[in-house]
Amino acid sequence: MSEKRFSHNFAKRDEDLPPRKIYPLPDYPQINQIQPFDSTNSHYAENVPIAIDFGRTNVRFGMAGSSDPFMTFPSITARYKNRKTNKQSTFIGYDVLVDSTIKANMKDPFDGQLITNWDTTEKILDYCFLHLGVNSQNRVNNPIVMNEILAPPLSQRAIVSELLYETYGVPSLAFGLDSLFSYYQNDGVSGLVMGSTHDATNIIPVLNKLPNLSITKRINVGGHQLNDFMRSLISLKYPYFPTRLNDWQIQQIVKDHCFVSKNFNEEIKHTLDLDYLEDHNITIEAPFNEITKEEKTEEQLRQDEIRRKENIQKLQEQAKAKRIEKLKLKQKDYEYYSNIRNSFEKLSKKEIIEIIREAGFDDEEDLNKYLANLEKQLKKSKLIDMDDDDEDDDNPENKYDFSILDIPTSELSPEQIKEKRRLRLIKSNLDAKQRARQEREEAKREAEELIRKDNEFRETNLEGWAKEKRQRLELVVKKRKERIKLKEELGDRKSKASQQRMKNIASLADDGPSDSDNLPSKSKRRHAATIDNDPNDNFGANDDDWAVYRDIAGVDDEELSAEELEEIYTLEKQLLEFDPTFTMDDTQERQFNYKTSTIHKFLRGPREFDSEDQHQLHQLNLNVERIRVPELLFQPSITGIDQAGIVEVMEDTILRRLPQELGFSGDVSSFEPVKLISNDIFLTGGNAMFPNFQERLTNDLRAVLPTELDFKVRIAKDPVLDAWRGMSKWSYNEFTNNKLKGFWTKQQYDEYGIYYMTDNGFGCVDLS
Repeated sequence: MSEKRFSHNFAKRDEDLPPRKIYPLPDYPQINQIQPFDSTNSHYAENVPIAIDFGRTNVRFGMAGSSDPFMTFPSITARYKNRKTNKQSTFIGYDVLVDSTIKANMKDPFDGQLITNWDTTEKILDYCFLHLGVNSQNRVNNPIVMNEILAPPLSQRAIVSELLYETYGVPSLAFGLDSLFSYYQNDGVSGLVMGSTHDATNIIPVLNKLPNLSITKRINVGGHQLNDFMRSLISLKYPYFPTRLNDWQIQQIVKDHCFVSKNFNEEIKHTLDLDYLEDHNITIEAPFNEITKEEKTEEQLRQDEIRRKENIQKLQEQAKAKRIEKLKLKQKDYEYYSNIRNSFEKLSKKEIIEIIREAGFDDEEDLNKYLANLEKQLKKSKLIDMDDDDEDDDNPENKYDFSILDIPTSELSPEQIKEKRRLRLIKSNLDAKQRARQEREEAKREAEELIRKDNEFRETNLEGWAKEKRQRLELVVKKRKERIKLKEELGDRKSKASQQRMKNIASLADDGPSDSDNLPSKSKRRHAATIDNDPNDNFGANDDDWAVYRDIAGVDDEELSAEELEEIYTLEKQLLEFDPTFTMDDTQERQFNYKTSTIHKFLRGPREFDSEDQHQLHQLNLNVERIRVPELLFQPSITGIDQAGIVEVMEDTILRRLPQELGFSGDVSSFEPVKLISNDIFLTGGNAMFPNFQERLTNDLRAVLPTELDFKVRIAKDPVLDAWRGMSKWSYNEFTNNKLKGFWTKQQYDEYGIYYMTDNGFGCVDLS
């Protein structure tokens, strides 16, 4: 088998797929200069109504009768003080974006749906009138038609009226709802109007051009709530994203990349499928300063490669030296304690116990367990015999004279006794090395025999051999997963495994009788020191205390993990070479690649992620969020808003509230007003521009309305601008044909007070 076929690297990007499209992160428009005022604007005409759409997001204004507003700008302001001249200036709309210092101080006059900063409101109105060309000594000799929210507080309407009448001296004034003006622009007569704006969504039944406000419903879900939801989702998804997204960017992301799902409950199940992600995942990249590297010559690249290889070799040699040094220490310990154990043959039991205690062990069993563990580790490393200094250990008689060992101790002098003890230790050491060589040779022969039998088994029964290898591979992988899971649980002090471990430790530390009672007083003290009898001891209360257990098990765990991986790789390599049904997709690392990782697909999309690529580190991937955010309009409960969605409210209005309001108790499908409004379900407002909105609403209404009740859903020609166009069209018709009958005049304001309002059929109620 070639090396190219077998690889444990993650799967690379499929070269057959085209590169992903990267969208730049939107930002505030680049404004180079302040919008100049033109006092000679020919667009302005005195006495002609002025239409002002004072929106939560944008302000639109212009003369009545125009097809488009004269100017549109964001409803933001900023105050800036020039330190050199000590003069303070106020900037409105796009002028705020000219300088970053000015932009940092921007704010809007709203608090939720209500206007609260009236000084800023007056500045915005000044900005509108001056740009329009009004210049008549702070008087505006034009009727004003202006939008308002549904059922505003009387104080809100009163302050706006007072501002326009007292400050600007306008001759007459009219208010109305955005959605009803948009319905008027689209030639609506009777229907169910849904206006979804920045702060709320209104469902308004209209019969013969008159809105029925008593059964109108408002849902507290609009563009603002959708933007906040998107911000929360992105913050949770990318908590360490290097760029902080501002309100404008979030708003543009929702506007440009979100869409309404035709079947949300079904589509949400497949949003993380690779095929779905290839078509619907959106990658947005934030700007950053990329550090460009100078291109090196071929000679420099060659030198860098040589140095890199030298550094790698040096590190490998250092690591090998450390491993060998560590193993040498283990070997010395093994030889030393083996000699001690071998010397027990001619010692009394009392002497053996004393030697064991001096060596730091409890008993002979403890010593044997320690030696067995050392021997196991040395055998695995195949370095149990590291006799670099003793080249002629095969003929020890050439170097040592062991004849003194056969002479009884009683016949020896004190110096000869010491020499005998020394030679006995050396003899034991040499015998141990000889046994180790024999064991190693025997193990090598056994390994060769196993390989021969394995090859013979494979050649005679390939299917059985492959089945056995697969079972072994499955068993090793399962044990590895269980061990990793147990390790993670032991790291959590609240887990079941960790609690059981503490119970075992506590049972071992019980004060009851134990084997340590038979030990000498010194050993008793050592054993007693490990028993927790102190009521003030709070070990384990801090999570850092549990790191002790992780540190103790760290080395063995690493060795075991390396052994498991080595066995897994060996089995996979054999299966890849000889089993035709075992492919690269069956290997462990391929099974855990980006194509099967739900977290990876959710965070990084359908392609491979390179953590060293600065571009990918500054990228957002939108997949689930694209349909989840607009779904708030249909299911506000997603974010905890305890209100019905637009479909439920429409169903309730058509089938229950409207017939009850008109005193009808029969079959609603035959009731004429119900037929009229259901035959024209009108959608307007910025949120109605989401793709698939009309189709989703049609499908959902068909599922809840009676089959014999016909209905039709339509969207405004321009859901955003039709509100201002309706204001312009209606006010111009009032000016030319009806002599402003729908307006509230300055005379009525002076006579009836600020709480009076003329009913004009656009949401304002006659309070006389």
